[in-house]
Amino acid sequence: MSNPFFEAWTGPFGAPPLDRIAAEHFRPAYDRALAEHTAEIAAIASNPAAPGFDNVVLALEKSGRLLTRVDSVFSNLTSSSTNEELQAIELEMAPRLSAHWSAISMHLVLFARLDALYQSRESIGLDGESLRVLERYHLDFVRAGAQLKGSNRDRLADIAQRLAVLGTQFSQNVLADEENWILPLSEAQMAGIPASIRDAAASKAADLKIDAAFAVTLSRSSAEPFLQYADDRAAREQLYRAWVSRGDNPNTHNNSAIITEMLALRAERATLLGHENFAAFKLADSMAGTPQKARALLEDVWGPARKRALEERDALQELITREGGNFRLAPWDWRYYAEKLRQERYDFDEAELKPYFQLGNLIEAAFYTAQKLFGLSFRERTDMPIYHPDVRVWEVLREGEVIGLFYGDYFARAGKQGGAWMSSFRDQERVNGNVLPIIINNCNFSKSDPCLLSFDDAVTLFHEFGHALHGLLSQVRFPRLSGTNVARDFVELPSQLYEHWLEEPDVLTRFARHHETGEPIPKPLLDKLLAARNYGQGFTTVEFLASALIDMDFHTLQPGSDPLAAQAETLTRIDMPEEIAPRHAAPHFTHVFSGDGYSAGYYAYMWSEVLDADGFKAFEEAHDPFDPATAHRLHKYIYASGGTRDYATAYRAFRGRDPHIEALLEGRSLTTPAA
Repeated sequence: MSNPFFEAWTGPFGAPPLDRIAAEHFRPAYDRALAEHTAEIAAIASNPAAPGFDNVVLALEKSGRLLTRVDSVFSNLTSSSTNEELQAIELEMAPRLSAHWSAISMHLVLFARLDALYQSRESIGLDGESLRVLERYHLDFVRAGAQLKGSNRDRLADIAQRLAVLGTQFSQNVLADEENWILPLSEAQMAGIPASIRDAAASKAADLKIDAAFAVTLSRSSAEPFLQYADDRAAREQLYRAWVSRGDNPNTHNNSAIITEMLALRAERATLLGHENFAAFKLADSMAGTPQKARALLEDVWGPARKRALEERDALQELITREGGNFRLAPWDWRYYAEKLRQERYDFDEAELKPYFQLGNLIEAAFYTAQKLFGLSFRERTDMPIYHPDVRVWEVLREGEVIGLFYGDYFARAGKQGGAWMSSFRDQERVNGNVLPIIINNCNFSKSDPCLLSFDDAVTLFHEFGHALHGLLSQVRFPRLSGTNVARDFVELPSQLYEHWLEEPDVLTRFARHHETGEPIPKPLLDKLLAARNYGQGFTTVEFLASALIDMDFHTLQPGSDPLAAQAETLTRIDMPEEIAPRHAAPHFTHVFSGDGYSAGYYAYMWSEVLDADGFKAFEEAHDPFDPATAHRLHKYIYASGGTRDYATAYRAFRGRDPHIEALLEGRSLTTPAA
C-alpha cells in the first residue's frame, strides 16, 4: 500500500499531503516510526565514544523524525477532523506511545550518558542555548522517572500508559456528549435572538438535517449567544443544564470514574517521583514554582472578583424585579439579564457589533497587527493540500522571506473538539536544516454566510493568533526549545498579550466594517464598546477562578478521595455564588483531564495575565501601541526566543522589571466600584 508517510513530501514547503493521508495509513506509519526511533535510541545509548553534546543531546534532537511527522498529523486530525476509525487508532496508540517514551526516559545506559554530560556541563564550553537544552533534557528525563529503581520504574511506566488511555477516553466522551445533543427550536423560541445568531442557528438546523427551523448545540459559540439573548427562559434552562452536564450524564460517556482514577494515578506518580502531591510535582517546573504561590495569586484576585460578582448579581436581581419577574436569578438567567443591563447602562447592545465583526476582516486585523508589530505579511495559498474544505493557508513573510505557513480552521463541525487552540504540523528548528514552522489555529465559530463574530469570538481569534505567532516567530536552534515549548504559566503570555491590540481604535476602525455597506464602525458605537469592555468582569473572573481553584485542589487530594465531593467542598470553601457555575466542571474539564497539559495548571491563564496586563503597559508608557523599540524587545525576548531563557529573565529583559499584579486588577476593573 502506498503510504504518504513513507514518501518525501515534495509539495510547497514540504507541507504534509493532508489531502492524501487517510486513517489506514497511521497504523503502519506508527509501526515503522516507533521501530526506527527505538533503533536510533539504542544507537545513541551504545555509542562507544565518550558522552559528548553532539553524540547525546544533538543525536536525541535528530532522532524520531518519522515519529514526529506521524504524530503531528495524527494529533491534529484527531482534534480537528476525527471519526470512529481515527478514535479507535487513538485509543490503541495511546498506551503504545506512552510505553515507547517511558522506555526512552528510563533507559539506564542512555540516562547515564546524559547525566555524565550534565554533571560536566559547566566545563565543556557550551553556548547558552546548548547549555539550556542540555539542562532541559536532563530535567525531562528526571521528571519522567530516569532515577527510579526497581519496581518503581515499572510502576511509573504503567501509570503513564493508563493515564494516556484515560485522557483519550475522557476527551472522546466529552466530544460524544457534545455531538449527541441538539436543541431543535421553533420560531417562537427564537424570540429575542439577533438576526446574525438566528442565521447561524438556521444554518445549524439545515446542516444537521433536523425537522426544525433552528437548532443550537453544546458548542460554546452556539450555546452562549442563545443564553445571552433568548427570551424563552425554559429553553435557556434546558440548554444550560445540558451544557454544564457534559461528561456527567447517565450514559456510556460519563467521566466520573475516569476522573477518580486519573487523580489517584497522578498522586501516585508524584509520590514515586518524591513530591508531596501532583500539584507540587507539576509546578516544580513552572514560573510559579509551588502550588502555594499559584494559589496565593488566585486567592488574591478571588476576594475582589467575588465582591464584584455579588454586586453584579444584586443588580441583575433588581432588574428582574423591575421587569415584574417573580423568580430568583438562576445560572441560565445570568447572561440574558447581564446583556439587558449592559444595554441599559451603556446604551450598548452587543448585537449591534456583529455586523461589523466579519470573520474575514478580523483575520486581516490580526495580520495587520502582526505587520505593525513584527513586520510580517501574509499571502494566501489556495494550492496547499488540506484535510477539510474549511481550512485556509497563508505564507508568512518577514523582510520578503517566507518564515512559515499558517493554517486557519475556524468553524465548528462534527468530529471537531470544542473550544479553540493552536497546534503545529511542524515546529521551527535548525538542527535538521532551516526548518520552517507550520502552525494551525482551530476555532469553533458557527458557520454562516457571512460569518459574523461576537466581540468575545474576536478576542478568541486574536488570542489563538498570539499563540500562532509564538510558533511562527520562533528563532531557535533546537526543537526542544522551539516556539511554545515553554512553561505552562508562560505560554499564555504571547496569546493573552496579543488580545490587547483588538481593542486599539486604529485596528477597530480599519477592520470593524459593516458586512453589507463596508462602512467602518461608527465612533459612538466604538466608544460604547470601549466604555463597556470591562462590564461583567466579576462574573467572568469568578467562573474562571472557581475552575482554577478546583483544579489546584484536585491535585492536592489524598488518593481515594471523591473528586466530585471535593469539587463541591471547594465551592463551599470559597463561598461560590450559587448563580454562577465554574467555567469548566470536572466531567468536561478537558484542559485538565484530556491530557497532562493544564493539569494543576489552569491557574496559568491568570498567572500569564499578570504578565500580559503589565506587559501591555510598556506600550502605554511609550504612548504608542505599536512602539517600534518596545515591539523589538517583545519580539526578541518573548515571541522569538522560545524556551532558550529562564522565563522570568526573559520577561525582565522585555519589561525591564518584574511584573506587578495591580495591572491585572486594573485591567479587569476590580479595583474600582462597579459601573
